[in-house]
Amino acid sequence: MFHLLTSPRTARTVRAMIGSLVESAADTLRSLAPAEQADAEVVEAPDPADVLDADELPEVDTIEAAAREYERAADQARRADRGKRAAKKILDKLPAGLYGTWRVFRTPSSRQTPDLAAITATYKKLGLGPVPMKDCAPSLKVERVEILADIETLTAVAA
Repeated sequence: MFHLLTSPRTARTVRAMIGSLVESAADTLRSLAPAEQADAEVVEAPDPADVLDADELPEVDTIEAAAREYERAADQARRADRGKRAAKKILDKLPAGLYGTWRVFRTPSSRQTPDLAAITATYKKLGLGPVPMKDCAPSLKVERVEILADIETLTAVAA
């Protein structure tokens, strides 16, 4: 029985479990720690053309609920992405095959992306100048803010 606890596979499993625990603890600490870049200026992109007019806006409670849900879902997505990257780091190195109850294999992707090196070379060869680029869509961000209860502070901010 003792040899099962000291096998290389068990050692890897224990290391993976410890790594997961450490990552979870680090996530918790990061969420509790004050933001180090709080004093950095946040650059805001302009609103897109299809935003709602003032008379079309939903109730503030609806907006707050949506922002709360967005923040929760974004946090879950970040955690899931970190876990996925950690697992993929191991799985990418494995040859295709059966590993216990899991089959590891690869399939060709149906997605394509422009070959920027080839495009740049073609532009350079034809003397067309730099490759035209466009900005990506701005990222949606939400953050909880403290409401100022002091009326004098509100008037000072408004001025």
